[in-house]
Amino acid sequence: MSDILPLDVIGRRVEVNGEFATVRFCGAVPPVAGLWLGVEWDNPERGKHDGSHEGTMYFKCRHPTGGSFVRPNKVNFGVDFLTALKKRYVLEDGSDDNGKSCSLKVGSKEVQTVGFDNITKRQSQLRALQNISMWKCAVSHAGEQGRIAEACPNIRDVNLSKNLLSSWAEVILIAEQLNNLETLDLSENKLQFPSDSPTPTGTFSNLKILVLNKTGITWAEVLRCAASWPVLEELYLKSNSISISERPVNVLQKMRLLDLSSNPAIDENQLCLIAYLPRLEQLLISDIGLSSIHFPDAGIGCKTSMFPSLQYLVVNDNQISEWSFINELDKLQSLQALSCTRNPLTEGDKAEEIIIAKIGQLKTLNRCQILPEERRGAELDYRKAFGNEWKRAGGHPDPDKSRPNAEFLLAHPRYQLLCCSTSRIWCT
Repeated sequence: MSDILPLDVIGRRVEVNGEFATVRFCGAVPPVAGLWLGVEWDNPERGKHDGSHEGTMYFKCRHPTGGSFVRPNKVNFGVDFLTALKKRYVLEDGSDDNGKSCSLKVGSKEVQTVGFDNITKRQSQLRALQNISMWKCAVSHAGEQGRIAEACPNIRDVNLSKNLLSSWAEVILIAEQLNNLETLDLSENKLQFPSDSPTPTGTFSNLKILVLNKTGITWAEVLRCAASWPVLEELYLKSNSISISERPVNVLQKMRLLDLSSNPAIDENQLCLIAYLPRLEQLLISDIGLSSIHFPDAGIGCKTSMFPSLQYLVVNDNQISEWSFINELDKLQSLQALSCTRNPLTEGDKAEEIIIAKIGQLKTLNRCQILPEERRGAELDYRKAFGNEWKRAGGHPDPDKSRPNAEFLLAHPRYQLLCCSTSRIWCT
């Protein structure tokens, strides 16, 4: 804690007794004397009011109990990146454990240095670091320019989740000193993103994995910043209240994994805006309230041109209750793995068997490999379960006479194919 306030105190992220907040006000709050900080808590249950006191509104909160007034000396404004790193990975500066000293010639004088060898060893340890985790280390800013690059130039993977970073500009000041940066986790830092100022060229030139869960980023901000992520392969945007507002153009074209889970504003129409990312192999859209999906460019039994590279789809904890959803997934040309647990549709005992039968190319379901004999049994059981309905709809064992109606084909688009393949198996 410090009695000295930062110049840019408004908007700063702070920690008070283990709770995180954002400073919204700095000044006097009569009739009580002295300086106060008005903070909006991340946890609204922690506060007492909406930013007002005795009829005067000092700042605004999104929640009626999201605000509090606290004294500056009770607030932790955080530390710079290198200070936190040394505290996390290296002993504090000072004499070494054995109190050893050595001589060092400075000009014509010889001076005694206590712990000189130990300091050199610590510096060497910092320079050797490649993967670091500074989760909840109160990092709030980059610190003096150039010091990070000098002390630890070989860092590749950085976990800065749940710290006190308040702006993307501060993230840039850190990242531009880490030339080998490949993975960056900024989850649970409430960040302000730029409205127009571009990121300096080359800052994130090697970044492949970026985690921005619970940072408050919008989709427009993602696209605005994405131009500086030229080789990004994995992007995690969980729990940001994101709404996909426009199609990525000339950005995110190398992305293989996208996590949009727990963003309830996203619907099937918005998913169409990201459907032509050419290399997207994994899409995580759990807990967004999804109930339906449709690929309008593909008819019954055809493959869609949308999501051309998608191999793994996660739709856990949604509102999927109709088999038409699963029928549509069979249109995906590259889909091999599906996770769809905790949906109304999957509560039945035979749900997994039906999913296997309905999606012909599926190799993994809910993280379990589908063995050949399992697929064979599921498809035979599916055929038996709906055989009478198929006949009533116009189906016939003779392929030349089989004319099931459109309603049946819409509900069971693979049934005819299963009949033909089973007939071939029986014939052989």
